[in-house]
Amino acid sequence: MPSFANELRACLSEMLRGPVPPAEDDDPVRFFRQWLAERNLGLVPIDDAAAFDWPGQWIAVLRDGDGDDRHAVVMFGSPSGVWLDPGDASHEGARIEAGWMLTALDLHLPTERPYGPAPAVGTVAAILLAAHAEAPLSRVEEAEALAGRGLAGDRYGAGRGTFSGPGRGYELTLVEAEVLDEIELPWEQARRNVVVRGISLNGLVGRRFRIGTVECVGRRLAEPCAHLEKLTRPGLLRPLAHRGGLRADIASSGVIRVGDEIDVVG
Repeated sequence: MPSFANELRACLSEMLRGPVPPAEDDDPVRFFRQWLAERNLGLVPIDDAAAFDWPGQWIAVLRDGDGDDRHAVVMFGSPSGVWLDPGDASHEGARIEAGWMLTALDLHLPTERPYGPAPAVGTVAAILLAAHAEAPLSRVEEAEALAGRGLAGDRYGAGRGTFSGPGRGYELTLVEAEVLDEIELPWEQARRNVVVRGISLNGLVGRRFRIGTVECVGRRLAEPCAHLEKLTRPGLLRPLAHRGGLRADIASSGVIRVGDEIDVVG
């Protein structure tokens, strides 16, 4: 019988009408949420899934009687019935204990390359580190990038950031100097590690790129949130929406320096 991870993958593949990669860690829901976010998509929890109906597709989590095994199925219709049951789990005695709607993060953006084409070359304008969550950021001229971890001396490199993982996109954050200057937000208050010039970071989502000699992977946008407003000033959500920077992972270790070029690898 397929595992829950494989069943959830099959459900997403059915709803997206395309291939979905296998989960790369032991929490498939977390993995697929982060993979979907790279595509302007998200899983929204349904409050009372057992009573939910929808004239479209949604994902239900079934529990097999009194057992511990979870199963994922695609539901459809109002009232809803089973559309796809990859684990053959929708028999008498199975109960719906949770569910998700698959929806776009921004209805005005496509799911295929939603954040634009590969950008041109840019440069590092500043590097900022904070040893602890919510601590003030300090500028440095260079920082050691540790593959699979983050920047040495930074809270995310040490796993002490407010939004530290596990998962994808918790190792490095970047933001465009032009955006911060436009809204008159001091670079330190943006709470990002690397401030760049001359490059559109949104186009790096889902791409490999280099900062100097350090190879990175763009995971998803670093969207603004209420926490950022709390640490800086209210009213930042609108001007920074889709312009709050990039969350990335570090694929190869090295040193990042102010003035380094940023270019796309693939």
